[in-house]
Amino acid sequence: MSEHTDTVREAVRARYAGAALAVTRRDGTPAASTACFGPGDAADAAADCCGPAFVDGSLVFGAALYDPASTDDLPEAAVLASLGCGNPTAVADLRTGETVLDLGSGGGIDVLLSARRVGPTGFAYGVDMTDEMLDLARANATAAHAENVEFRKGTIEDLPLPGESIDVVISNCVINLSTDKPAVLREMFRVLVPGGRAGVSDVVAENQLSPADRASRGSHVGCIAGALSVQEYTNELGLAGFEQVSVSLTHEVAPGMHGAIVRAVKPLAA
Repeated sequence: MSEHTDTVREAVRARYAGAALAVTRRDGTPAASTACFGPGDAADAAADCCGPAFVDGSLVFGAALYDPASTDDLPEAAVLASLGCGNPTAVADLRTGETVLDLGSGGGIDVLLSARRVGPTGFAYGVDMTDEMLDLARANATAAHAENVEFRKGTIEDLPLPGESIDVVISNCVINLSTDKPAVLREMFRVLVPGGRAGVSDVVAENQLSPADRASRGSHVGCIAGALSVQEYTNELGLAGFEQVSVSLTHEVAPGMHGAIVRAVKPLAA
């Protein structure tokens, strides 16, 4: 692993560890403000987790991107720790009995929502590299009385799961943080069963933006500088073996940079 990769990964880990700690007090109860974007010390402690809070008056990252009815009965700390750019559980078309994997599961909001959708005969895994986020997610699962969930420590470039064990891979604004995105996509392909599918939310760049253009619009840890372009994402998914690839832009998060829904399917013959 290169020195640059180590530096970026540590910056990401430290930023999101701070975000996890920001949403809980020392006694483990939820803090008063959101992890990255709310007023007060918690926001200052984890500022710039996923870039700017608002673009043209609209919130572009965080829990506000979920239907409030779907999160009302989740632990407050799970909702406060949501730092993503979309709602992957709403686009992945989860079905009863399926096994789901959330890449970079953070405080656990998408794992808990997935577990509810797949029901008691299904299962939801979360993988995260940050101990503080894993502690928070496990506490949230306990508070939610969710029994069909498990959080594992690992990186999304080297998933701690066997091949062909997952029906659906989801992720919420995390793949852009990786310094080796082809490895992430290959790992997604490996763990999916033949016919399995990916439905992720991520930040992508318009095709005309160079890497330097993207870096000028925001930091890597802020989910901007490391984003792939639409064409790059499409190409890399194809190289990993996926079919039925689509990248659909949803909302602008910086000039020429967008939240997006990314879908792909592992061929049955794989």
